[in-house]
Amino acid sequence: MRRKDLEKEQRVKQAVIKLILEEGFEGASISKIARAAGVSPATVYIYYDSKEQMLSSIYREYANSTYEYLTEQLRADMDGRQLVSSLVRGYYRYITDNLEIYRFVEQCSHCPTLSAQEHNDVCRGFDFFDCMKERGVLRRYSNESLAAIMFSPVKAISSQFPAGDGKAEALLDELVQIVSEAILL
Repeated sequence: MRRKDLEKEQRVKQAVIKLILEEGFEGASISKIARAAGVSPATVYIYYDSKEQMLSSIYREYANSTYEYLTEQLRADMDGRQLVSSLVRGYYRYITDNLEIYRFVEQCSHCPTLSAQEHNDVCRGFDFFDCMKERGVLRRYSNESLAAIMFSPVKAISSQFPAGDGKAEALLDELVQIVSEAILL
């Protein structure tokens, strides 16, 4: 049995992201992925049983990395406005620092077979919202609505204004104010 090589596995992941973004799900065959990664198709199968399992695994890994990035910046002693600011600015920073990964996760999130698997990861993120509701920090809106209010505008800002753009900072300041007024008690 052949051993896994972490460097080759990383090249495969990078090739998957690149090809999915350039050619979509149908255009990213195992042979194209292997060629782009500089490995044989047999090597890809060392890491993944099938194309579907590969896409699902890579999608979950990077969707989780977004969640982990955001939660690492949160502290239990934050007040509501600090919480909103940390999540809004953190998400913007994550998107602009990891644009290809963000676009890959977004594309996968619109694929019904892949997005159905995201539910458990999203629910983990909602645990934090539930905790903040119990502490009397957040209004008792649905977690889906809270996430939409907080994160959808960040996606729009990041798609129009790159990191370091003064306009982005002003919009993020304004967004923190709007979201804070909308969801904080």
